[in-house]
Amino acid sequence: MNGDDEETWRKDAVCRTAEPDLLFVDGAAQNRARALCTGCPVRTECLAYALDHRIEHGVWGGMMERERRGLLRRRPLVTSWRTLLATARSEHNQLDRARKEAPTPRRSAG
Repeated sequence: MNGDDEETWRKDAVCRTAEPDLLFVDGAAQNRARALCTGCPVRTECLAYALDHRIEHGVWGGMMERERRGLLRRRPLVTSWRTLLATARSEHNQLDRARKEAPTPRRSAG
């Protein structure tokens, strides 16, 4: 990812105006920080950035440090989380569109 890509997603982040001290917290305060990620339009890009750069602190893309560490341990062969997550999102969107476009089966009366 080049700097331009990073700046593109960061400018759309819900947390961009939050105090950094609110995002880099411990314990129960992490749940409040994670709540900022709910509905964020660039949540996936944020998470991919943190995973690809092995960022150890803070809430990124709705995941806490220990969650990201666990994910990295379970998937050690992933070389680009950005690519993996973008592909997964694209496939999910295609399936969602196909489901919406599929004709609804008619029920027979009787």
